[in-house]
Amino acid sequence: MNSQIIFFILAAISILSALFVVFTKNPIYSVISLIVCFFSIAGHYIMLNAQFLAIVHIIVYAGAIMVLMLFTVMLLNLNKDSEPHKPLLYKIAAMISGGLMLLVLLASMRSAQLGPYSSPAYSESGFVQNVGMVLFTDFLLPFEMTSVLFIAAMIGAVVLAKKEVN
Repeated sequence: MNSQIIFFILAAISILSALFVVFTKNPIYSVISLIVCFFSIAGHYIMLNAQFLAIVHIIVYAGAIMVLMLFTVMLLNLNKDSEPHKPLLYKIAAMISGGLMLLVLLASMRSAQLGPYSSPAYSESGFVQNVGMVLFTDFLLPFEMTSVLFIAAMIGAVVLAKKEVN
């Protein structure tokens, strides 16, 4: 019974902080809400006896990526009054590249075979060797798709932060 209460508390924190990320107008508050969401998801990992995933999640997401997001928010000038508008060519190129990425993702998901979910044993789910074997055998395609998504996000951040040359 106690684990259900903890689960529902962590789930409520995750959902509320994720909604805060989307609906908050101040980008700094949005990033802080995302950090809270990441910590609550790490709590879910701990409840599933996946301590390794919880620690890696905190280190990678709440640590490294959130620092990069804060630097990006501070690097971008989010003042709409003084921000010059991007040319139409940039907007068209972004729409085309986003559409092509969507097509690639849909094509890869169409050929994937989805079977019934079987959860690993609780005693083995947190071990590093088991996580690595599952990650690089059963989940290799989603792992590689995530790396492509991160590269696309970095390219987008560079294009957004690029100064206009007049």
